[in-house]
Amino acid sequence: MYCQFQERILILIQTYSKMNPIKIISIAVLILSLFTACSKDDYQLSSNAVDPFVRFNVLVSSNNVPLQYPAVNSALVPVSSYKNTSVKTLKIPVTLTSPTLKKPVFVTYSITGTGDSDSFSVKPLDQISFLGNQLTDTIYLSFDKRWNTKQKITLKLEESSDPAITLGNLNTVAPNNSFEVNLDEVKTTYTFPINRFEIKGEIGEEIVFKVDFPNGFIPSEINDNTMFEFLNGFNYSLTHDDFGENRNSVTYRLKLLENIKNDDVFYQTNIALVNTDTYSTTGNAILQIVKPIKSIRDTAANTAGKFYDLSNPFYLTYGENWFDRNGVCAWQTFNAFTFPVVVPAGSENAILYSDKGTPSTSDDVYHHAFKIGFNVTTGTNTTNSFGLKRWFSNESISAANSPGFNITSALEFFPENGNSKTKGAVLVIPQYITIAGTNGKSYSIGISGSGTYREISAGLFEISFELKATNSALFGGTVSSQYRIFNNRVYPKPAPITESCLKEISL
Repeated sequence: MYCQFQERILILIQTYSKMNPIKIISIAVLILSLFTACSKDDYQLSSNAVDPFVRFNVLVSSNNVPLQYPAVNSALVPVSSYKNTSVKTLKIPVTLTSPTLKKPVFVTYSITGTGDSDSFSVKPLDQISFLGNQLTDTIYLSFDKRWNTKQKITLKLEESSDPAITLGNLNTVAPNNSFEVNLDEVKTTYTFPINRFEIKGEIGEEIVFKVDFPNGFIPSEINDNTMFEFLNGFNYSLTHDDFGENRNSVTYRLKLLENIKNDDVFYQTNIALVNTDTYSTTGNAILQIVKPIKSIRDTAANTAGKFYDLSNPFYLTYGENWFDRNGVCAWQTFNAFTFPVVVPAGSENAILYSDKGTPSTSDDVYHHAFKIGFNVTTGTNTTNSFGLKRWFSNESISAANSPGFNITSALEFFPENGNSKTKGAVLVIPQYITIAGTNGKSYSIGISGSGTYREISAGLFEISFELKATNSALFGGTVSSQYRIFNNRVYPKPAPITESCLKEISL
């Protein structure tokens, strides 16, 4: 740790640099006395001048999240204890302050705990090591059982293979030669990071999806029979990969056991996460696997390309929603960040967007010629898909709580005669979206709808459609709302219509 007086010294020098010589001498004496008060490791300018020492080096952010090595944050100082409210593997870095090592150094440690000693395990067991410039090693603390009462786990550095290395900082204020983990109340949740997949319908076809556990999971508690509810429209098998060391997600593999080749039929299977005694749902709780009705379309029409511009990270489409305004139905404006739908090479209606400037096809990027979605460019917030944020008050705008505000595959276009570049039909892609309130209440809403699109002037396209939304708790069933969306901020204001409109709902 650096001497806490250094900043004060700098301020003194800057403040009094123009004083008379006698006062400058006095300041110099003060500076000398302050540096004399520092411990050995507080003011050394290079690690070569510091006696080597090893310490626990756990850095914790203001929201109680441990910093993952090798990330650094100069504003944080190592802590000697940590309140753990997660069943994810806890990574505990141990750092050796030393010049480059000429031979390996091994440091043993002990671990003790209150409560059930079988509820956790550590790797590596008993000993950590350092070599050359690799001066940080990590202890992995994993939890194999759920604790029901508060417990304490204490790790302590015991002995170094090099007796010249001090165990702990070179001071008595914060030695960091031991580290305490306090197991506190834990709440485990799970979610689908993606809410919808499309399949070709070929026997043996496999899709891979994840179930994310934001606060970790206990492997012995993973039971597909209690986690999931199924509404099946075709035959498939479902398996999951080995857990390994990962405690953040479980990878599942759905394999189609039949050919579903009728192009005139819409096939759908839903897999829903359910609330259990140990895990509650958050974010997307329903995953759809669908084979849509086949529609022959000429990708040269590339209707989707009229509604996004990836060269502009702030590109928006602009919408009008027939909605209640102070007790009167009126068109209300909204906008949303709009993007293409990325698809694998060989997908139906895929068009090449970029070959990344390489001869290899493995890094090529393809977009769906007839689908667009709404999302944020970066970060964990949300855009305003279909202006849905106006539908609700007290809504959470975090993508973790309300992923339904980012609808990454939202609208699909069907050009007239399969090849028109100016008009056709539009479909609100049927799916379940999740929106939550700031009070923690979460709602799964089924959306669908249809309409038309057309070029109303040179380069200006208008999409006109009805959006249907279904949720018994929020709407008492299914409600509908009228929309217009434009690909430019300058557009003619839609004329009033006679349809009824929705009012804001408090979540």
